[in-house]
Amino acid sequence: MERYDDTASYVCPHCGETIDTPADPGAGDEQEYTDDCPVCCNPLRIRVRFDASGGAVADATPENG
Repeated sequence: MERYDDTASYVCPHCGETIDTPADPGAGDEQEYTDDCPVCCNPLRIRVRFDASGGAVADATPENG
């Protein structure tokens, strides 16, 4: 059975904090959503991708960028 991560981490481009975010493999191999940074409250566009081994990778960009 293939293992999938249920969390991924990204670095907030506004404050530089590393944030853990939920990763849902049932929602597809590539996901994108907007959320506010839980540290500095600035809006972010977050992308989560699953690699072939089920590992989740996330990155974030400013919502308006």
